[in-house]
Amino acid sequence: MVLVRFLPRNERFFDYFRQATENNARVARALCELLENYSDIEQKTQQIQAMERRGDEITHQIFKALYSTFVTPLDREDIANLANRLDDFVDAIEEAARRIRLYRIDQPTDHARRLAHIIDQQATIIASTVPLLENKRQWDKLLQCAISINRLEGEADEALDQALASQFDGVDDMNDLIKAIRWGEIYHHLEEAADRAEDIADTLEGLVVKNA
Repeated sequence: MVLVRFLPRNERFFDYFRQATENNARVARALCELLENYSDIEQKTQQIQAMERRGDEITHQIFKALYSTFVTPLDREDIANLANRLDDFVDAIEEAARRIRLYRIDQPTDHARRLAHIIDQQATIIASTVPLLENKRQWDKLLQCAISINRLEGEADEALDQALASQFDGVDDMNDLIKAIRWGEIYHHLEEAADRAEDIADTLEGLVVKNA
């Protein structure tokens, strides 16, 4: 029993997950802010990139702890999968913001704002859901939250369909065509972020089923 005292504390994984989800929520909120108040584009996208790098740091800390911890609160594979899914989510958001800056978008569309709002909702739910892993008595609630995240991904699919259906409306010349094509790319990157949130929900559901 004395040996147990010297084993690395496994509670830090839940703390790292909490840090990651809170960071992801800030990134999603920053994306909404970028599209809702479309000014200082360079500064806002740089802030998003800085938060994405912070997400990378947290992911690195999780894997470093995983390699140095003898006893983990969840299977190592599950911890690694969840860490990667959380990182994929913030990467997708950052990529969408990067394209907006790169393409020098004049003004965001309502479709883009709607997709960003859906992503923001997903990130908020994820930030309140992942901490529930720490308490098995909360896992039923966790599953309900996962369903909500998946439902929002369905809304993102619908939003993407509507955006693409009207993508080329009002295109009169080559310049308009280029803008429309660029918006199509941005829409897909935004929807991909919603997909990555769904991956997080699926990972959580699988983890609960596996450990129930």
